[in-house]
Amino acid sequence: MIYSLTGKILKKGLNMVVVSCGGVGYCAQCPASVAASLPGAGKETTLYTVLSVTENDVSLYGFATEQQQACFEMLTSVSGVGPKVGLAILDVMDPDRVALAISAGDHKAFKAASGVGPKLAQRITLELKDKVAKGFVEGVSLEDLSAVSSPAASNQAGAQATAALVSLGYSPSEAALAVAKIDPALPVEEIIKLALRGMAGRR
Repeated sequence: MIYSLTGKILKKGLNMVVVSCGGVGYCAQCPASVAASLPGAGKETTLYTVLSVTENDVSLYGFATEQQQACFEMLTSVSGVGPKVGLAILDVMDPDRVALAISAGDHKAFKAASGVGPKLAQRITLELKDKVAKGFVEGVSLEDLSAVSSPAASNQAGAQATAALVSLGYSPSEAALAVAKIDPALPVEEIIKLALRGMAGRR
């Protein structure tokens, strides 16, 4: 397996990049968001990769972080989620969003990705719930995931703030992730204010 590539960018497209390593140009498909974040041609970069070998094709997929790399492998382990759909999901959701959406059973979050319908979205959350519960993504603690997946276990102020954010149009997983990072001892209004500020900063 080719775990990573470090070299000079020869060419970059909307969802692909060619990296020169040891005189060989490796073409890796990647989420459009990753391609856009990479430097231009002639600059050095490191891609974390997944090599897919099938009967009729050999393809390389590239990511900016090891978390994206692991998330892609996890997503494509689900029946019906091929590399194209895996890339589409990571183009609209970062790994912690993916993990939290799965833990919360928020299958609707995955429908934002091209090629993901209601049935496939539900299959993703069902098949991957156990994997996520084992602490797949760094930065989202098991306590956070447990609180989101079990509303009764979360504190009252946090639950009220999450509900308020959902009423404002945020998805349950997006709202829960923002609230989980804030001191639950604060008043509900303050939690909402800080959560909105945090989400605005990520957009």
